[in-house]
Amino acid sequence: MAEKIDAATLDLKEKHVYTRRVSKTVKGGRVSRFAVIMVVGDENGHVGYGLGKSAEIPEAINKAIADAKKNMITVSLMGTTIPHEVLGQYGSGSVLLKPAMPGTGIIAGKTARAVLELAGIKNIRAKSLRSNNPGNVVKATFEGLRQLRTAEEVAKTRGVSVSRVLGKEANNG
Repeated sequence: MAEKIDAATLDLKEKHVYTRRVSKTVKGGRVSRFAVIMVVGDENGHVGYGLGKSAEIPEAINKAIADAKKNMITVSLMGTTIPHEVLGQYGSGSVLLKPAMPGTGIIAGKTARAVLELAGIKNIRAKSLRSNNPGNVVKATFEGLRQLRTAEEVAKTRGVSVSRVLGKEANNG
């Protein structure tokens, strides 16, 4: 579908989203570990997320960052916002993303905000619907961003002019 993004060529910033302490009961007692969700992005249309698990938090963070760099996507932006409204869904998580006028800022919850800021979106309204599980919210936000297409991308895919996609041409049919 999309070409692989080389994370080494980008100036990436990292943002911690969530840490969860999990424990497993074994014969000798409880063994606790940590699961960390991290988001990385260049604030210029490239963003990725990753999950890292380890017995120590710093090691889990490093694993999550490495995973995030492997799962990068390119986001279609229109200036400082997104080209159209979209609903991203993953599991029971659902996130509604709406474009906003310049000066609006990022109106979103903590989890979706981390993804949107590192994607380079400056003006957007987002609402997390249904589940508030951080893992599902991050993945649903990514699904929404992955669905975004500019008019130029749609026109190129369909092999027609941009004005035809936008509906500004008279329909001669």
